[in-house]
Amino acid sequence: MACHKESPQVRHTSGPIAYSAMVRGPKVRPLDTRAPSDCLACHPAKVPDHKELVKLEGNVDALTVTRNCLSCHENEGKAILHTAHWNWQGPSPYTVGHEKRIDLGKRSNTINNFCINLNGNWERCTSCHIGYGWEDENFDFTDMTKIDCLVCHDTTKTYKKAPPGAGFPKKDVDLVKVAKNVGRPSRDTCGMNCHFRGGGGASVKHGDMGPVLLNADKFIDVHMASTESGMDFQCQDCHKTRNHMVSGRSISVPPVEGDLSCEYCHTEAPHPGSSLTDYHLNKHCDHIACQTCHIPIYAKGKPTKVHWDWSCAGQDIKAKKDKYGLATYNKKKGSFQFKQSAKPSYLWYNGTVKRYILGDRINENGVTELSMPMGNIDDPASKIYPFKVHRGKQISDAVHKYLITPQLWKGYWKHWDWDKASRDGMKYAGLEYSGEYEFVETVMYWGLTHTVMPKESALSCAKCHASSLAKAPYCGRCHQEREGVDFKALATKGVDFKTLENKGMDVSELIGKSDYIDYKALGYRGDPIEFGVRFQRLKLGKAD
Repeated sequence: MACHKESPQVRHTSGPIAYSAMVRGPKVRPLDTRAPSDCLACHPAKVPDHKELVKLEGNVDALTVTRNCLSCHENEGKAILHTAHWNWQGPSPYTVGHEKRIDLGKRSNTINNFCINLNGNWERCTSCHIGYGWEDENFDFTDMTKIDCLVCHDTTKTYKKAPPGAGFPKKDVDLVKVAKNVGRPSRDTCGMNCHFRGGGGASVKHGDMGPVLLNADKFIDVHMASTESGMDFQCQDCHKTRNHMVSGRSISVPPVEGDLSCEYCHTEAPHPGSSLTDYHLNKHCDHIACQTCHIPIYAKGKPTKVHWDWSCAGQDIKAKKDKYGLATYNKKKGSFQFKQSAKPSYLWYNGTVKRYILGDRINENGVTELSMPMGNIDDPASKIYPFKVHRGKQISDAVHKYLITPQLWKGYWKHWDWDKASRDGMKYAGLEYSGEYEFVETVMYWGLTHTVMPKESALSCAKCHASSLAKAPYCGRCHQEREGVDFKALATKGVDFKTLENKGMDVSELIGKSDYIDYKALGYRGDPIEFGVRFQRLKLGKAD
């Protein structure tokens, strides 16, 4: 703080030395007062060589490795016990109606429309937990020896969990070798050991995360690109940590351990020039999230799952493959639909989420929303954001009208009886089962924040304002022509879907597509350029 709290607005050039995500940004843009407050924010501590520090030899088990880690890192172990990564629940200040709760999370009381819920399915689901031995509801969350240090700190790329092993590693992993080669987390440890494979496979859950980020080019992700002058970001470059609590949040799960947004690095006026174009773009930022323009498509690597129908599971039928070569049916799980290089859905979002909690009543007259971004055109705090939409059909109690958490592992996947799976699963959930079930439609919204494309591949003005900017006079309907300014080039400059198709992306249906955003669905009368912006609708506030 002594250096940066009241620092003058000096210029800097980005590069590998400017390592802190807080100050890295486009060339020749000013720093602001949110610069790092300590040395380590710019100069991360180098992890010492552990080859001599780790006093282990031979064939040791995972718990022995953890005890060895704790002999030096007891305070870190104590800190882990208070994190959402360990507890799978935590403070939920942005979940509407549950803002003061600290017990929300996938540990027990939230439901998704992928593999549904943890209750009764521990050994399989906790294969992704940062611990060992979470086999049932009696797991001891105060036992530091159950912490899995290696899953985040392995640098050998040989450490693998063993589903369904309740978090224990595969038996052929050389744990001593891994322990002697620990280091800072990486995209590989965060991703391949967990977040890139959520939902049972690569890119299944998250539309903006997958194995493609390990060696991405800038058209996949300009921040994490390791080729073509990419920045080669690791996860913690943005997701700063404090006492092992990780900043950032997901619409799909309630816990929050620290806020994170594009503005933390790029400010609320991210376009640094002084031209009229920069002015317009910065004014857009009052109403439109950065991601909306800079993530025009998602699932640019492996296809992501967009629909899951549990109602047809249990049949002995041959699974057909889709155009991506992926099976569209599995006896254990039902039928699936996948999409690669998909166009996002756009909604107003003010940062809060309406979330389905175990025991909530379903929507008997329509689709039950499991995670719904809150916001609307009349809310000054709302901006237009892009989302992946995952639709499902899952089991529900036909009498009590709430969703069922069936026992799948060692349950339905063994005996193929939905009634028994429901009865056993609801015992673990602590809710009554009526004995009658039905399948209902559900929907989840997943935020899109990763896979930001280069600025040259952002949505063009004409993509979203085709009715007014895709034809002459282009910008001339409001601005006088100026020598040296090509209005057509300005209005149409942006993502070229034909180029992306040539790179192998499934975007043929987007080539030539206009009116990319459905303004009427967002509450406008039509294109805001023609029908007016939302100024007249807003109460006095920031947006104008």
